[in-house]
Amino acid sequence: MQHSQITRSKDIKGGTPVFAGTRVPVEILFEYIESDEGLAGFLEQYPGVSREQAIAVLDEAKQELLAEPA
Repeated sequence: MQHSQITRSKDIKGGTPVFAGTRVPVEILFEYIESDEGLAGFLEQYPGVSREQAIAVLDEAKQELLAEPA
């Protein structure tokens, strides 16, 4: 699976989707968004992920969810 900000490789975290150029699982972003810490808390805890990367991943997820069925 390849998106502009997300990569998945069996050699990195066993194939878990991570932010491109990092080993930070994308799932953690969603866990932070669900918690009281939000995006700011995520970015503070994972400085290797830029705000632009995080927003791009959220936008990709949004587009995927709102896309018309094929």
